[in-house]
Amino acid sequence: MSREKDFMDKLPSLRPPKADVKLHEVLDPMVRPGDLYTKLDNNWVQCYACGHRCKIRPGARGICQVRYNIDGVLYVPWGYVAALQSDPIEKKPYYHVLPGSDALTFGMLGCDFHCPYCQNWDISQALRDANAGRPPVKITPEQMVELALKHGAKSVVSSYNEPLITSEWAMDIFKLAHQHGLLGLYVSNGNATREVLEYIRPYTEGYKIDLKTMQDKNYRWLGGKLQTVLDAIKMAHDMGFWVEVVTLVVPGFNDSEEELREAARYIASVSTDIPWHVTAFHKDYKMTDPDNTTATQLIRAAEIGKEEGLKFVYAGNAPGQVGPYENTYCPECNTLLIKRFGYVILDYQITDDGKCPACHTSIPGIWPKSREEVTIMSEDEFFLRRPRSAW
Repeated sequence: MSREKDFMDKLPSLRPPKADVKLHEVLDPMVRPGDLYTKLDNNWVQCYACGHRCKIRPGARGICQVRYNIDGVLYVPWGYVAALQSDPIEKKPYYHVLPGSDALTFGMLGCDFHCPYCQNWDISQALRDANAGRPPVKITPEQMVELALKHGAKSVVSSYNEPLITSEWAMDIFKLAHQHGLLGLYVSNGNATREVLEYIRPYTEGYKIDLKTMQDKNYRWLGGKLQTVLDAIKMAHDMGFWVEVVTLVVPGFNDSEEELREAARYIASVSTDIPWHVTAFHKDYKMTDPDNTTATQLIRAAEIGKEEGLKFVYAGNAPGQVGPYENTYCPECNTLLIKRFGYVILDYQITDDGKCPACHTSIPGIWPKSREEVTIMSEDEFFLRRPRSAW
């Protein structure tokens, strides 16, 4: 039933040939001069790829550990991936972008945050955590786009680690992808600057942002600032990106009704059309004390989003357990428009011009030109293929 394809084992690894070769010695040559910085006095530079706006002296690295200054030139990651997979776009999650399509998704190494529950810590915390770091795989933008087209993907997605800090690489891929009719999408922590959003906007249609908490002290513990992320949500929306927001609901960290309501209220203040995904935490990396999020907790979080006026609220990571919060409904007449089970589309009723078939309300999103382009699995076929252990 899965359409996922992992390409990493088919590409030549650049694993260090000797145990005493450090990861940075393998990565540091895989760069090009960056675009997202300004020169300062004495060969210092200031990077603005992310909200940290690091001032970097010669011979030093930014907080992300993968952008570094040599003699007044900022060098940035280029020409490799640490993760590469084609899988359903709903997994990103994007629910209002080409439903039922596949997305070629890639990631590099490094991050500007250090979240203790990161599910991709082995690539995001490379060069920061001695236990992290996957062997990079050399690849070109042309090869990436060729893979996307060969396997029928409709988009290319920069994800897994933080895409803002590798935006030069992503744009070299996205520019070529656009020539072949593919969308460019980001899955980001939202620690953005206006400059980087302006840089990626011409070739990036969608920008998914993690809104991790509404408490600034908690954001600082993760490595960022709340206001920077709130500003990014508004900037991205105002600049014309298709924005979806995700909150991982972590018991004891950000799951109070007051905090969830505050998050939903802020998103609604930007636009009630922005989809909000509330997803389930599970113990990972360094965060093993909180309980895993239950379906009941997800449903309550989703109800709060609806109560605060959001038109499209989804509960994720619990297929079949969250009632209507996997589906898309018309906000005016409540017609079921997209029926989902996890990443599988079971029914799709949005018209070819992006409207509800019952009341003709326009449904915000990036929709396929024709319903025929949507991969739909009949319920009979789905239940035949679905593993019995999941019944």
